[in-house]
Amino acid sequence: MTRFAPDPRSLAAHPVPSWYEDAKLGIFVHWSLSCVPAWAPRAGSLAELLRDRYRELQRYTPYAEWYWNALRIPGSPTARHHAEVWGDAPYQAFRARFQETLARWDPAPWADLFAASGARYVVHVTKHHDGFLLWPSRHPNPREPEWQARRDAVGDLAAAVRARGLRFGVYYSGGLDWTFEPRPILGVADGLAALPLDPGYERYVDAHYRELIDRYRPSVLWNDIAYPPHRGALWRLFADYYDEVGEGVVNDRFLPGPAWLVHALRARPVAQLADLAGAWLARRPGFTFVPPRPPHCDFRTPEYATFAEAKVKKWEATRGIGHSFGHNRNEPDEDLIEPGELVRSFADVVAKNGNLLLNVGPTVDGEIQPRERLRLEALGTWLAANGEAIYGTRPWKRAEGSTQDGVAVRFTARDRSVFAIVLGTPRPPELRIRELALRASGSVRLLGHGALPWRAAAGDLAVAWPTGMPEAPAYALACEGAG
Repeated sequence: MTRFAPDPRSLAAHPVPSWYEDAKLGIFVHWSLSCVPAWAPRAGSLAELLRDRYRELQRYTPYAEWYWNALRIPGSPTARHHAEVWGDAPYQAFRARFQETLARWDPAPWADLFAASGARYVVHVTKHHDGFLLWPSRHPNPREPEWQARRDAVGDLAAAVRARGLRFGVYYSGGLDWTFEPRPILGVADGLAALPLDPGYERYVDAHYRELIDRYRPSVLWNDIAYPPHRGALWRLFADYYDEVGEGVVNDRFLPGPAWLVHALRARPVAQLADLAGAWLARRPGFTFVPPRPPHCDFRTPEYATFAEAKVKKWEATRGIGHSFGHNRNEPDEDLIEPGELVRSFADVVAKNGNLLLNVGPTVDGEIQPRERLRLEALGTWLAANGEAIYGTRPWKRAEGSTQDGVAVRFTARDRSVFAIVLGTPRPPELRIRELALRASGSVRLLGHGALPWRAAAGDLAVAWPTGMPEAPAYALACEGAG
């Protein structure tokens, strides 16, 4: 029996399932034809480009998965690189090499690594903006022949991660498909102008989502950019999905793009005006790149950004290990987040009611680079000792604090415990956390170590810190009896 009606008011009754609230860490996988050229220029991070080159964001994008779009921008670094390395070969020439990789790819090492990282779910790109499908669909691309994988990469990865106890979700680019709308995208406004308006595309996207749901029963539907403009079909899709996959979640990037806006932005002066306004906004202090909130979603998705405070609405920070999601052979190690900073930023996200969806970009040979493995393993090692302060927790009455000597602290809570995650290695003999009071009957336990003596100190919590503790990106204290 259908439980949800196809309208946002009915869909709003869908609760965020406990598994997603509890999971905290997911792995994103960007793997498609762009991993063959695997190149993007070094021009800064997304935040830097949004601030400094907003109107030409995609000419210099660090996102290697946007290779085909950058290739079509005359004079772009990608176009020059392509001419030097690949001559006049079209993007479609990369398909054969990728199909060869798929035929011999083994998803088991990926799944082992993802499980070892401490992740609880995996979201796999099934179609990026280039339109290439990572599964053999019953609904092939009508514009580009043989534009889908011969092997069911989606199903094979789903089976591998589920065998290790992880949930599986799917990413799908609903808002952009360069086989349906090939106009080059320079700025953010151009991206909206490139939303396909062909009614056939709307039916194509709906058929794909329904096929993905029917075939793989994904726990996450992760759409990107926007969605074809017919809202009624989208609300029906959500209702059917929730009825089919009761514990499924949808993200906030299913916002239907109004056709009138797309037409308006296809006029260059309107797009330039919109980009000027966007550039002004991006330079404002505290600007966070987060999609506009749609009429319905289960969680929000800031990209390469976090929130300054805890949110009531569930959210998920998404980012690559470096500046790109897809594999970029032009990206040096110094552009990658340091393992310790990754752990600390993860703790910050969790304290503010977020999950972290951390991306890996496998190479053309289907390998996850050692430098990416290093960071996933660092998360796994830290979570093995401190996962009690992460998994299944909820935000406490405040997310942030500090020690007496200025080291940042993040708080989480579960049952009767408050967890104080110190973002650094305290020094003996005493750790003092500001404005954290325990009842006289309370206790303090250092995760991975044991109980610690403590005392109340003028409204602070003073803990006897053991000598000889090794350097670590963060330490977590379980505090019973916090006020």
